[in-house]
Amino acid sequence: MRSEELIGELAAGLRPVRRMASPWRQAALWLGLAAMAVGTAVLANGLRHDLHQRMLMPQEVGQWVASVLAGVLAAVAAAMLARPDRSWRWALLPVPALLAWFASLGWGCLADLARLGPMAGQMRTSWPCLRFILAMGIPLAAAQFWLLRHAGPVRPLPVLLLGGLASAALCSAGLSLFHHLDAALMVLLWHGGAMLLLVLAGALLGRPLFMQSQA
Repeated sequence: MRSEELIGELAAGLRPVRRMASPWRQAALWLGLAAMAVGTAVLANGLRHDLHQRMLMPQEVGQWVASVLAGVLAAVAAAMLARPDRSWRWALLPVPALLAWFASLGWGCLADLARLGPMAGQMRTSWPCLRFILAMGIPLAAAQFWLLRHAGPVRPLPVLLLGGLASAALCSAGLSLFHHLDAALMVLLWHGGAMLLLVLAGALLGRPLFMQSQA
């Protein structure tokens, strides 16, 4: 058999491969979906009664902006790391915003301690925080994993972790608009704890989707 005939037989019946969307477009698509989902949940629950007063405080604005930036940048980083030709340094993109968010919460804890004394350390349960971030974040993380499922053989764990972080951070920002927590320590523990659980859940539950994409 001549080479031309062999190539013809091998190429027979092949379908054109559809080019993947750019990582920027994938990130924008998911961020639009996340904004609609979280925004709908916020409207359904109603804005908190003291939102205007809280947003006049620079510390509160800084916390909220940092959480939104952490979610947006984590989504962009996940989309970039899903491509084999992109540098692993994209994983560092959301780190400054995440550190700023935790630093602002830490500063708020110190301010509460100076203002309230030992009462600032009193903790109360806030299961709605945990339920909202997990219930809203898991579907959003699953949607992002589906969009980035081609990352299965590339960098699965970083993409899964960043996808979970993006979902958790945006859900935390949305929750802050309608659910009131009067102490920075409670925000740190309940929002931060829920975010950590969602990131871990994303890393564990997203693996089957990535493995299926390789089959």
